[in-house]
Amino acid sequence: MKKSPISTVESCAETTHVVLPNDTNTMGNLFGGQLLKWLDLNCAISAHRHCKRLAVTVAVNHVGFDRPIRLGDFVTIKSHVSRGFGSSMEVWADVWVEDQLTGEKIMANSAIYTFVAVDQAGRSCAVPDVIPQNEEEQRRYEGALRRRQLGLILSGKMKADDATELKALFAPATHTTPDKGV
Repeated sequence: MKKSPISTVESCAETTHVVLPNDTNTMGNLFGGQLLKWLDLNCAISAHRHCKRLAVTVAVNHVGFDRPIRLGDFVTIKSHVSRGFGSSMEVWADVWVEDQLTGEKIMANSAIYTFVAVDQAGRSCAVPDVIPQNEEEQRRYEGALRRRQLGLILSGKMKADDATELKALFAPATHTTPDKGV
């Protein structure tokens, strides 16, 4: 049964952590694996809030380690469901580091996860789609279908010829010129 779309606001989750010595490597930077754990937990909360069901991680589609996170940094993760597909959800997370002297928050990393909603027996169940609330969320929503198609192709679950959204990216633009009455 298809569910009515809901606002991305319904799935928002935010957590803040402090980077402690046992979270860091020999360079004093946050272990990537620790960040992945924090991201997975935060994204799982977003997925659950979106579908009101148990949600399991199916894929870590992308993680960008764009900026090192140092010992003692405050790390805030903000996530929301960017799009729903039948029983799966794409969850987008942004990672912010807070400057402890100025309070300025700097975007450090981002991630995209896929979750599937399941019932008590572990069977997948329907999830609602989302209603983007701003231009950035709309851009992420539109890109989600292309990212999903690419993932399905790479996993062998879809043929490239069937990926209409991806093919549209590479289709030659059709330009028409006005008739000059030659």
